[in-house]
Amino acid sequence: MTLEARRQPESVSVNSDRAIATAYNQAGDEYITYADGDPTKLFAFDGRYGYGDRRIWELLDTRLRAFHVSGAETVRILDLGCGPGTWLRRVVTRARELGFRDIIARGFDIAEDQVRRAQELSETLRGRRGVDLRFEIGDICECYPEADASVDLCLCLCGVLNHLPAHDLRPVLREIGRVTRGDFVTTVRAIGSTPTVYVGAIEDARSFRQDNTNNRLDVEFRNGRRVSINSHLFDAAELRALVMPIFAIKDLFGLDLFHGRFAEDHRWNPQHCKTTDKFCSELDRLEKIYCREAGFVDHATHLLLMGTPREKVAKVVPHAPRVTSAGRNTA
Repeated sequence: MTLEARRQPESVSVNSDRAIATAYNQAGDEYITYADGDPTKLFAFDGRYGYGDRRIWELLDTRLRAFHVSGAETVRILDLGCGPGTWLRRVVTRARELGFRDIIARGFDIAEDQVRRAQELSETLRGRRGVDLRFEIGDICECYPEADASVDLCLCLCGVLNHLPAHDLRPVLREIGRVTRGDFVTTVRAIGSTPTVYVGAIEDARSFRQDNTNNRLDVEFRNGRRVSINSHLFDAAELRALVMPIFAIKDLFGLDLFHGRFAEDHRWNPQHCKTTDKFCSELDRLEKIYCREAGFVDHATHLLLMGTPREKVAKVVPHAPRVTSAGRNTA
């Protein structure tokens, strides 16, 4: 999509797969910079959500290392709602560095333009020996081609689950549980988080409103474009209750309780109002103290949950039904 095309005011309606895809397609190439920083610097973690991204990466890196130390030579990774592919490229890159002989990785997203960007950015990596890396257009609410209990690391990051209607959440989690044999890691927007318009920086919006009764976000951007998409904010207790029947929860904590709220803002702060290394270290300390505490966790920017499928999942749901966009199951 050209920059000129993205400047044309358009309206995107709520509660449809196409609305979500269109919103992220219209965000274009700028989305990757907003969400992940410089796409050529995979491990810089200096973007808007740098602190939270570093915490996510610490966890994923630790899991990869542990899996490799266990003697595994092959690793299979699935990224649901992969966007421009940054997180999957990070994991595949580190898996190569650790010495996995075979890396089978697939990312998919409903937004065609984001998938195209992921394919372009991963072209060199996909040509490496032992790497089977694919980015495809796909819907999280449909059955996945992966076999039962075949995925070692399953990712669903950056608020993908926030966009799903309530009736789709449990069937989607069952399908994730079906294909996963290792760890499932997801991050979602919390009920007390700082505001987001998901597809871009908050300052790009002229106005926005989160309707928590109807789980809808309405945004009017400065270029005249309007977006209305499903947006359900989670609290920790709700997320835990939703996931527990399918996954044994290994950890659940808040990402960025303090760093985002103390971030410098060149639009407001005077030049001499800088956050020092000592100040940031103290924020790190506070984050680790309060990130799991009731009363604090729900005010994080994101909630991070890591779980592993319960043994009964493979027996109860050997073949998950297809979930249609209307939320109806089909055999």
